[in-house]
Amino acid sequence: MALIECPVCSKRISSLARECKHCSAKLEGNLESLQRINHIKRSQTLMNQSFIAMTLFIAGMVLWFWGGETAEGPRAIAAGVCFVFGFIGYLICRVRIVLHKRKSI
Repeated sequence: MALIECPVCSKRISSLARECKHCSAKLEGNLESLQRINHIKRSQTLMNQSFIAMTLFIAGMVLWFWGGETAEGPRAIAAGVCFVFGFIGYLICRVRIVLHKRKSI
């Protein structure tokens, strides 16, 4: 008996267990394929978050320069918030993607 990582929740469980005691995932079948599927799902989630952050960044730029002149008042605040959160969110997502790829199967 050895301790292995659950392919769904990544917590340590017995290699003889039929289901994870933490997340109740069924462990019957090929564990390697379950881990690969979980890895792909996590990669897709990170890419979606990165896309949302990039969209927010672009929305901030569009709001700032809409109409050919720089924004003023509430539009400038909204554009700045979108720009900053989109940029920082995108950087964080990219770092998480790189770290996730390093942890590949």
